[in-house]
Amino acid sequence: MGQKKRRVQGRRRARDMDLSSEDAQTTDPALLNLERLGHVTEVLGELKSGKEATVYLARGPRGLIALKIYRDLQARSFKNDAMYRAGRYIGDTRIEKAIAQRSARGLQAQQGIWTAHEYQRLWQLWSAGLNVPEPLVGPHPSAYTETSPAVLMRFIGDEDAAAPRLSEAVLTPDEARRAWQEALDGMAALLRLGLVHGDYSTYNLLWWENHVMMIDFPQVSDKQNPNFQTLLERDAASLSRSFTRHGVNESAESTLREVQKRARQPGPHPRVQLP
Repeated sequence: MGQKKRRVQGRRRARDMDLSSEDAQTTDPALLNLERLGHVTEVLGELKSGKEATVYLARGPRGLIALKIYRDLQARSFKNDAMYRAGRYIGDTRIEKAIAQRSARGLQAQQGIWTAHEYQRLWQLWSAGLNVPEPLVGPHPSAYTETSPAVLMRFIGDEDAAAPRLSEAVLTPDEARRAWQEALDGMAALLRLGLVHGDYSTYNLLWWENHVMMIDFPQVSDKQNPNFQTLLERDAASLSRSFTRHGVNESAESTLREVQKRARQPGPHPRVQLP
């Protein structure tokens, strides 16, 4: 009973969410499109609104959904998105030029590419057995192209609350050590696949049922990106720095060495079976 109570600390409870039926009503074209496609039957409310996207809690044919809708690129703050896009194959020089010029056509194309990239990576990681939310559209690109600028994934949490980010969760010393080890395993599993998260810290890790779940993948890069090593080192530094609030004090250098060592070992570990 005490363990259950500790897990609840730091979670955003349903009563703290904007879940009233009146507030949940919206004329957002992206939401209306998802309803038309049959992916969403009810929008329950807003879970989080950030500079890049708004995340809603919704219901669909397969249960509770975390519905992430990206903002128009003109209103977003991704000033360094070129760092993540470097090395990505587009295959159309006119689109590449429009994106580089940040023209209206380029921004529209980039919006679709950004959404499709997150779906692609989410499917790749889910299929590889990593602890990530289950994608609910796809895996064929023709399916998730229809949902742009939205990404639909299984909600991590329950009817009462969303899983907290590790940046907000209250952990015991034993839980903190477990979370640290699983966070290292997650970063190593990405590296084993030739990938780097690009924004890996407790802010993009969830704590649910005593396990770590990775989220937020639009900026994930592979080794075709010339900035790969820089992003890897930055992730190690962000992870070590963000875990200090849980009493874990590891340097960026030792964190990177440990991740690289684990990445050379067989894996990844089997995905955690959540209820």
